Amino acid sequence: MAENQTNNNSSDEIDLGQLFQLIGGGFQKLFNAFLLLFIYLKKNAFILLGLIVLGVGVGYGLNKVITKKLKTEVIVKPLLESKNYLYDVVDEIQSNIKADNIDFFIEIGLDFNDLKGFEIEIAPVDDGKKSSESEMKFLELLQSFENTDAVADIVRAELQNKSSFNHRITFFYKDASKGKLFAEKVMAYINTNEYFDGLIEIYRENAESRIVENKSLLEQVDELVVNYARKMVQSDNNIGTDRIVLDNQERIDITGLFRLKNSLIQDIESKKLELKQRTEVIKVINFGKTQEVQKSVYGKNIVLFPLLFLGFFFLVSFLLFLNRKSKTV
Repeated sequence: MAENQTNNNSSDEIDLGQLFQLIGGGFQKLFNAFLLLFIYLKKNAFILLGLIVLGVGVGYGLNKVITKKLKTEVIVKPLLESKNYLYDVVDEIQSNIKADNIDFFIEIGLDFNDLKGFEIEIAPVDDGKKSSESEMKFLELLQSFENTDAVADIVRAELQNKSSFNHRITFFYKDASKGKLFAEKVMAYINTNEYFDGLIEIYRENAESRIVENKSLLEQVDELVVNYARKMVQSDNNIGTDRIVLDNQERIDITGLFRLKNSLIQDIESKKLELKQRTEVIKVINFGKTQEVQKSVYGKNIVLFPLLFLGFFFLVSFLLFLNRKSKTV
């Protein structure tokens, strides 16, 4: 019995010893690998430092020689369900730039002999996350107005908003003077459309006519209210009531008159706002200034070229190492 316990203890000690030896061997191999890497970097330190300095110099020089890319951002809002038209016309302009169709740009007032460096892009201002959040809030809002007359008005307003939220048109160019003219002429071309121009004219005529009619009705309502006030002073029998008989005519609901007056005033304000907004097919919210296109630090030449030089040196060193090993086999 004692002999069996002794054998078990000795076997456990052997297993632990082998485990510690394996762990120690692994650390030793890892230390040797770091040591070889240190020796390699130390041996080639001057070469690596020279390549880094050379790469930085080349990248800096190219940044000075190469013309910087500029851009102008224009925030716009499509009106009259013209969002699809906006995207189509931007694609048309970009296609003409790629095709180097100088005649097209001469027709819109741009006499450029070279279209290189010009680009145009468009994208929604709001990202997908914000749109999703707004849609959820919209659904919650509809639930709170369930089975009421306000739902139709909310749906109509929301649908109009969904079809006309803001977009960003970005113009890219190299020459600041030409770029500004390019953006202005292109925006003028985008806002020239016979179909939508006709719609805007009709909308404006309707709004102006509605304002005139509402003002006329307001004058009549004010006259009725004045007559009501006079009748209140003359007759004590009408005190405490909200209805009055004027010159043997039908009874008038004075509370309804005030509600009608408020609705007419709101409609006039709405139509004035409509006249202010509906002046163009694509409403320009903000026409930005010229700015330099910002690139990430890893995309700049001053970082790219040192990495390229170092990568090439490591690749050559690895190939030479493989060549030496192949000779010893």
